[in-house]
Amino acid sequence: MFDIGRAPFLKWPGGKRWLVPEIKQRIGKIEGTYYEPFLGGAAVFFGLAPERAVLSDVNRELIELYETMRDSPNVLHERLSVHHARHTKRYYYQTRAARPSDAIDRAARMLYLNRTCFNGIWRVNRRGEFNVPIGTKTNVVFEGESFSEIARALKGAALRVQDFEQTIKIAGDGDVIYADPPYTVAHNDNGFIKYNDEIFRWADQIRLRDALRAAVERGANVLVSNANHKSIRKLYRGFGKVAAVPRYSVIAGASERRAPTSELLISARL
Repeated sequence: MFDIGRAPFLKWPGGKRWLVPEIKQRIGKIEGTYYEPFLGGAAVFFGLAPERAVLSDVNRELIELYETMRDSPNVLHERLSVHHARHTKRYYYQTRAARPSDAIDRAARMLYLNRTCFNGIWRVNRRGEFNVPIGTKTNVVFEGESFSEIARALKGAALRVQDFEQTIKIAGDGDVIYADPPYTVAHNDNGFIKYNDEIFRWADQIRLRDALRAAVERGANVLVSNANHKSIRKLYRGFGKVAAVPRYSVIAGASERRAPTSELLISARL
């Protein structure tokens, strides 16, 4: 079983590793299929370790990385080790500008950039080009990390590039859905409204709520994490149980802007 006690192999903004113990307690044993339509760094999936899962994201490169990790972990590790040996500032920007034609090379490139870019942010411009500057981290291959172990955890997972609604609509009676969408509104009004609205609009929040409500009517168990904001509370009024969970924000670039905040956990049928 993959050990979530170690850092997830992929760093992702808004990752929920810190929330895994709370989520495990609320979800309990998974009898059906587990669905996660906003995969990101997959900390919750690895923490729950379900036997059957459908994991999806609209980021094609991200899903391709997971497929490569599942199907070719040793080759991926070898190619990542090459990046590790060559890592310099100049090499980082050369690799950032590269467009590998081979799927494993693309996966190794993405993981290398993720581990060495600023704050692990995966951001692309309007042309789809990754444009995050180099960060301070220099370790690309971690001691004791087992790609084969991660691959085994992914063996029972179907990986798909698709909109969240397509994933949610196939969940049925006894299945579990964990949805962690990009937050349209700010974490307690911390200034990310405009940034987040470009990623996931309010109309998408409404569409997500409606898709989850339909899944609950089919007998699915649902858990949603979202911003602790009055607009989200209003959106999910009557949906299920709502609880605020405290956390310490690490998204802000400047340390003085990082402050205690909270997020919502919204559950139905659990």
